[in-house]
Amino acid sequence: MNTNLLLHRFFNGFLWLALPLLLAPVAWTLVDWAVFSAVFSPDLQACQQAAGQGACWGVVAEKWRVIVFGRYPVPEQWRAATVLVLWSALLFATAARVFKSKTAFSLWALLLPASAVLLHGGFADLAVVPTNLWGGLPLTLILSTVGFAMALPLAVLLALGRQSAVAPLRRFCIAYIELLRALPLVTVLFLAAFVLPLWLPGEGLDLFTRVLLTISLFSAAYLAEVLRGGLQAVPQGQGQAAKALGLNVVQRNVHVVLPQAIQACLPSLTNSFVTLFKECSLVTIVALFELTGALSLALAGDVQWRSFYLEGYLFIGLVYWAYCFGLSKTVK
Repeated sequence: MNTNLLLHRFFNGFLWLALPLLLAPVAWTLVDWAVFSAVFSPDLQACQQAAGQGACWGVVAEKWRVIVFGRYPVPEQWRAATVLVLWSALLFATAARVFKSKTAFSLWALLLPASAVLLHGGFADLAVVPTNLWGGLPLTLILSTVGFAMALPLAVLLALGRQSAVAPLRRFCIAYIELLRALPLVTVLFLAAFVLPLWLPGEGLDLFTRVLLTISLFSAAYLAEVLRGGLQAVPQGQGQAAKALGLNVVQRNVHVVLPQAIQACLPSLTNSFVTLFKECSLVTIVALFELTGALSLALAGDVQWRSFYLEGYLFIGLVYWAYCFGLSKTVK
């Protein structure tokens, strides 16, 4: 047998044996810090005594309401919790295709207005909660899910328009896509939050609506490129065969081309939603406190618990991982 091959196999075997031994002390230190020496009860004195030796998960137990629900009033948080459970369940069910497309669309069409009414209140003795008090994980889900749903139809039109034979339409779509992709989301959010109200008459749209529309318009540029890749993956013969059967342009795209394109780029679309789900943390800079911003809100004004930011960020990191990893595994 070749000497180089033998050396290669010996080196690989050595790494498989040596790396676990080298990493074992580090792994044990992390496990001891996170589990065995950690404080899980909301006991500030115990956390301070364990500082440097064990994690203080008690900060999560103490501040979980603010972290999960932001500034939403405590007596009304059952409403936000209901929306959180329903949206999470339907999101994973839709990703796993538990329901048929029409059924899933109908459920979302019912859930969206029902959730808006429940969160806002103002009926059946429910107190009114303005949108500027919505926050935490429910706000992250709403901004990412609704923003993605609003961006997808626009992205389809942009992707088709970019491939159009009509030059003015094609150039407009290219300009829109390239301009939005060249701008940071932070800049666009600042413009929507602080510059756009100067141009709107009267009170204009509230901050939540402006941010939601901004996320939708911004995401559409990225989704358009994902869909364009899917459109290019569909053989041209599919459209030509549909044309030969007498289908017009709209019918060819809706019934033949787009379903195949979306199926081809479904993993990329899932990746785009996961990215948007995490990027919604940027809305904190315009005073909408979603999951990441709610942690800062919970600890910034509390001198006693402020030093345990690390445990708080690890907790919300685990929440993000659970949603993103779960979606990536359930999409079919």
